[in-house]
Amino acid sequence: QVQLVESGGGSVQAGGSLRLSCAASAVALSSASMGWLRQAPGKEREGVAVITGAGTTTYADSVKGRFTISKDNAVNTLYLQMNSLKPEDTAMYFCAYRPNQYSLSLNPNWFTAWGQGTQVTVSL
Repeated sequence: QVQLVESGGGSVQAGGSLRLSCAASAVALSSASMGWLRQAPGKEREGVAVITGAGTTTYADSVKGRFTISKDNAVNTLYLQMNSLKPEDTAMYFCAYRPNQYSLSLNPNWFTAWGQGTQVTVSL
């Protein structure tokens, strides 16, 4: 059974940086598409960034140029480097998985497993 455990969230001032990590079990990142989703209070969950098993990436327009998704297949860990954070980035961030190493989608419903999330709060 796929298990995804996020860490690295916290509180930061606008303009600051955070790096989220997602430790994956029972899945090989080299043969899966992995993503980061987020959900702010009162809003729908949205896709933030996705990386395929082959390393192709895509980002939501709202985070392009500020966020970077990456992974380390050797330790089965997914990352999200978040720079120049804004208050509107405040949300619960989730790691997500789909067993297809070549496809990309930012649609949250495209993924088949999710972690419990880690909270990111950005203040002015």
